[in-house]
Amino acid sequence: MDASSIFSLVLCAAIVGWIAWAAARRHEALAEGYRAHAVGAGAALVVLVPGLAGLWKFLTGLEFDTSIIPLDVWVDGAVDWLLLKVGDPLDQLNRWVVHKIGFFERFLHQSIAWPLLTLLFTGIAWHASRNLVVTVGVALAFLLIWSMALWKPTMQTLSLMSVSILVTVVFGLPLGILMSQSDRARSIMLPILDMMQTMPSFVYLIPVVMLLGLGNFAGVIATMIYAAPPLIRLTDLGIRLVDKEVMEAATSFGASRWQKLFNIQIPLALPNIMAGLNQSIMMALAMVVIASMIGVRGLGQEVLFGLQRQEPGTGFIAGLSIVLLAIVLDRITQSYGRRMETHRTVSH
Repeated sequence: MDASSIFSLVLCAAIVGWIAWAAARRHEALAEGYRAHAVGAGAALVVLVPGLAGLWKFLTGLEFDTSIIPLDVWVDGAVDWLLLKVGDPLDQLNRWVVHKIGFFERFLHQSIAWPLLTLLFTGIAWHASRNLVVTVGVALAFLLIWSMALWKPTMQTLSLMSVSILVTVVFGLPLGILMSQSDRARSIMLPILDMMQTMPSFVYLIPVVMLLGLGNFAGVIATMIYAAPPLIRLTDLGIRLVDKEVMEAATSFGASRWQKLFNIQIPLALPNIMAGLNQSIMMALAMVVIASMIGVRGLGQEVLFGLQRQEPGTGFIAGLSIVLLAIVLDRITQSYGRRMETHRTVSH
């Protein structure tokens, strides 16, 4: 490794460390002071880097190319190493996930006729909201989707969403619980979540396609990565917002840490967790069109075809179906969240 690469590596490590350090301290009592130090460190870094580059050239007579940071080379090497080490397990996991998505597709599209599925979602909406307007709106939304001849791609999107959200919950809930129980884990996870939510969604497709290829499995993983942060954050927040007096009462009765977590904190945090699930579902739907670019079937593919063929009508009705599906899922999850909030208020 030459001097330029070493300097680039040190520079990248310093920048990443500074960002992580500043983000980890932002919620603490001395956040203002830490932010001031972080800004000062950043300003010093901006001033020192060009100065060090000039000093290098003056002392050695060599031109230091500060515009080249070989991150692309490192990423390529990491992807090649991962493909070599975990290529076969990923192929097996790919086949398993594709099989599960196919099962959901067959169940939703072939095993259940559209009137029965519409009736099922209408019943769920009524159970969640006890609101006639919401219930009728859900029924009309599915009726409109069917009338536009987009029932099959809608079920494909819904099946992919089901698997993606299931994977998101399996990984997101434990991470949120871990963050709520450990300040150190929270300080590590917060910068990662900030990066995940700041990074453009297209960027997720690059490593996913390189590792997993094209198709539904890559779409599930990209969607899961994009949709997980809200669930993780709000799970952590909900558990941390549990009334301290309730926790002190549980401690006085001799409840263990695990008993307090599973019998008190998580049940009382369910409204926040449902809000996180709601946001994750909305973000997963936001990935539908983008995921279609890597071969994911469904409504996103219909939108993409409309753009490619210059058929605005096709793209419009597919986009409208995505909006209708988002409204249905949003109203159902929000209604369940409000019911949990009401139950928690009454129980107090």
